[in-house]
Amino acid sequence: MVPLLLVLLLALILFGAGFALKALWWIAVIVLVVWLLGFLIRPAGSGGRRGRWYRW
Repeated sequence: MVPLLLVLLLALILFGAGFALKALWWIAVIVLVVWLLGFLIRPAGSGGRRGRWYRW
């Protein structure tokens, strides 16, 4: 009974980790797309030159 519970617990942990990693990959792809769009769509800064879209 204990080995069965350990196998089920291990499967649950691995499934949870796999889901979390897949979600983190999707978040990373979305952030990358927003970051690249920020370089393409930059507002014009003072003096007519293109400014930064981020504050830092």
